Order: sequence, then structure tokens, then C-alpha cells
Amino acid sequence: MAVTRFDITGIGNAIVDFLLLTDDGFLSRHDMPKGAMSLIDADTATKLTAAMQGGLTASGGSVANTCAVAAALGARVAFLGKVAGDEMGEVFRREIAAHGVHYPTASLQAAIPTARCLILVTPDGQRTMNTYLGAGGEFALHDLDETVIAASAVTYLEGYLFDPPAAQAAFAEAARMARAAGQRTALSLSDAFCVDRHRNGFRRLIAEGVDILFANEAEICSLYQRDDSALAAQDAAAEIGLVVVTKSEAGSVILQGGTQTAVPALPVTVLDTTGAGDAYAAGFLTALTKGESLHAAGVLGTKAAALAIAQVGARPPAHELKALLA
Repeated sequence: MAVTRFDITGIGNAIVDFLLLTDDGFLSRHDMPKGAMSLIDADTATKLTAAMQGGLTASGGSVANTCAVAAALGARVAFLGKVAGDEMGEVFRREIAAHGVHYPTASLQAAIPTARCLILVTPDGQRTMNTYLGAGGEFALHDLDETVIAASAVTYLEGYLFDPPAAQAAFAEAARMARAAGQRTALSLSDAFCVDRHRNGFRRLIAEGVDILFANEAEICSLYQRDDSALAAQDAAAEIGLVVVTKSEAGSVILQGGTQTAVPALPVTVLDTTGAGDAYAAGFLTALTKGESLHAAGVLGTKAAALAIAQVGARPPAHELKALLA
């Protein structure tokens, strides 16, 4: 049996989030497709940051959020992702360490700033994200830590990081390292627009080394070019050992070995959907790596996601997450 030092090692964008509660007019004025994640350049990031006066600032990144939440739920967690040696990079490094996450990746020594994600939350709770990858997009093969990956029950890959070719190569190698050590690899598709850009690359990565797939309905439909998420999920289950499809207020469905497990959503007043999928994955993987049933994993994921969407920001308070285990 493979030896584990960590339950989960996440690989993804190391980002500092800027979050603003706003209205649809702001999105229209800045030509933002509502609910999507768009990649922006440094100049656009600077201009939007200036327009987002009064917002909140916190370290983020999809898989980094998952790692922080999972650590609060009692998982042993590591994270691999690139920041610059600047002030925002130090903020990210300090905050993820405060969550109890092992973070061994060296800072980028180049004139490229730490990544930022500018998040606009409208009154309906929808979040629209504009991401400048910065140093985060420089993650490459040499940033992989084989010792950490080989000692992790699950290595969790972030679809948002799939844009840079160097990161794609790193993902393939990370999956190979995990498999060689007898461990599992999980992938989050992250965003339907991301899948549209890299469908063939995702399918290739899945075929070569993904054991667990996380997707929402739009993402799974995009990946398999289906109009029906149930059919797309069946397509996924035919080639991936464990598939988890989140369906917002309709809950989630888990497919493994020809069986389906449905987990209902919890009633909650939605304030901000940022981080819902990240929190779900944290709860699910925490329970899974502790030997819980798929249903129990789905329930813990659902509870963590409910906490995330009932507050502003992607990471619920640690004491509220710990209370879920009582």
C-alpha cells in the first residue's frame, strides 16, 4: 500500500483575489460575460483593480481554496503553485501557511507580478472573474515536487491552470508521478470556457492519468459536446473511475463502476457563489481520503459548499468548517 504523508496535494494558480459586490451594469460597462472566467493582461488588471474601489482582498485560486478548506476539515494538505517575490506573493504565502497547508514552491525570480483574480459578485450571487495569471502562469515541470506528490493520496489539478503549455506538461508529469507511486490524480475542469479552449488537451490528460473528475453541468457537457449533462456524465464514467458532477441547487451526482449516488443540495440563502465548487471538492476529497463512503463524501462536500455560498468570499471560517465534523 502506498505511503501517504498528505491526503491531498493541490496544483493550481496561486492568486490574490480582489472581490467587489456590484451590479450587472458594471459587467456591461467593462464587457464581461456574466458568470465566466476571462483571462486578462497586466494593463487590464491594473485598470480593473483601480475601478474596484472598496472591495475585499484575500489570497485565493481555485485549488488553493480547496486546499485551505480541506485543511480546516482535518485533511493533511500540500499546495504547489507559483507566486512572485513581491508583496502580494508574500500575502499568499503567509495566508496559505496560516491555514496549515504545506507550501514548498519557490517564488518566481523575474519581473512578473503575482497573479490576481478580480471577482465581481452581482446581487443574484453570480460571480464573474477576470484573471491575470502573472507568476502563477509560469508554473512548470521544475516546480513539481515528486516527493510530495508520491506521498499524497490524491494530487488535485486545477483546470484554470491549463492555459500555459508549460503547466499542461507539468500536469501530465504530475499524473505520471502519482500513478508511479500508486496514488490517484483528480482534475477539476474549473470552467466551461476553459474546457472550450482546451477540450482535446483535457481529454488527452484524462485518458493518460486522471482517476477522479470534478465538473459542473456546463463543464461536463462542454467536455463531451453533449446537450444533456446526464449523458455527458455517463460518457465520463466510461473512461474515468470516479466522476463527480455538481448541479447547483439540484445537488450533485457521483458515478463509479456503473452506479450513481445522488446527494441533494442544502437550503441556503446565496450571497456569493465564489468558491462553491472549491469547497465541495475539499469536503469530498477529505472524506474520501479518510475512507468514508461516496455518499458521505458528497454530503461533506455539500455542507462545505453551502457554507461557502452563504458568505462573501471563497473560504468559510475554519471554526464553521470544523463544526461540520461534529
